[in-house]
Amino acid sequence: MDADGTATAWLDPGPFLRGVAWLDGNRPVRADPADTERLPWDTGERATLPIGVRLEFLAHGARAVEIRYRAAVPGPTDALRDLAHGFSLWDRHGPVREVFTDPATEAVVRIGLPGGPGPFTVHPPEAQSPLVLGVRGVGGALAPAPPAPRWVVHGDSITEGWWSTRPAHGWPAVAGRALGWNTVNLGYAGAARGELATAEQLAALPADALTLAFGTNCWTRVPYTAALLYETTRVFLDLVRQGHPRTPLLLVSPVLRPDAERTPNRLGATLGALRDAMERAARERTAAGDDRLALLPGRDLLGPEHLADGLHPNDAGHRILGLAVATALRRAGFDGG
Repeated sequence: MDADGTATAWLDPGPFLRGVAWLDGNRPVRADPADTERLPWDTGERATLPIGVRLEFLAHGARAVEIRYRAAVPGPTDALRDLAHGFSLWDRHGPVREVFTDPATEAVVRIGLPGGPGPFTVHPPEAQSPLVLGVRGVGGALAPAPPAPRWVVHGDSITEGWWSTRPAHGWPAVAGRALGWNTVNLGYAGAARGELATAEQLAALPADALTLAFGTNCWTRVPYTAALLYETTRVFLDLVRQGHPRTPLLLVSPVLRPDAERTPNRLGATLGALRDAMERAARERTAAGDDRLALLPGRDLLGPEHLADGLHPNDAGHRILGLAVATALRRAGFDGG
């Protein structure tokens, strides 16, 4: 026992973790570790980051939670060295507090809890890939939060949450809170170009609901024609449906990107034309009888004022996008069950 009467036994973090797609040993990863050789390098690199992985728990008399973690320690020239390393505590009403620590080969962070049982969520920092080693209550017990419908979201850097100021502010996190779902974030910055190996991994991953939100990186990162993206979207949906024939699925076409809307890429396709091709593929599949597929056109969801850099949403944009996705899923009658 500690001097203040706190039990020193650490709990296995596994039952408390949410947002986990796959495990590589005890480390959450966001691509199948048995199938990484077929993935593009940029997808595999981003998949090692624990984007969206968090702790959710109930508190029975505990006045604080302690989290034992291990994180990469940035070197003196590391571009991420100066990023804040904060653990954010949320309850059902919103953010409660944030505690800042340093990345360490092993350390413990203590976060004070407000009164009441919760449920509470702790969003760890993501930049230094922290691995949660243990969790325990201070002055009381902790229990894992009840299970929730598992919502798998695939997309690019916008889905990964770029330019949101905290992990909890990315649009998948916003939508997941609004829906009360367990969000699994498979957003890959710089990638998400309709890679068919990813579609097969999604098909094999358990999910109560799915959302696909890619296409922006098909304008210049790897240029596509509209015809190519139409066929890619059609085949991507076919492969996902092989594993999830009746799972609710929402396709979100690319949001506003002012520099790309009417500007042809190297193959002559504007982002507007690419978006139209994706939407056409989805509508044709729905017309052919897939009544568990819904489409959310992305063009008019955000304005230029919601973009931090002309491409990625700011916090306000992420919130608008997340709530629009949650509304679209509800309107389609998808309850995640």
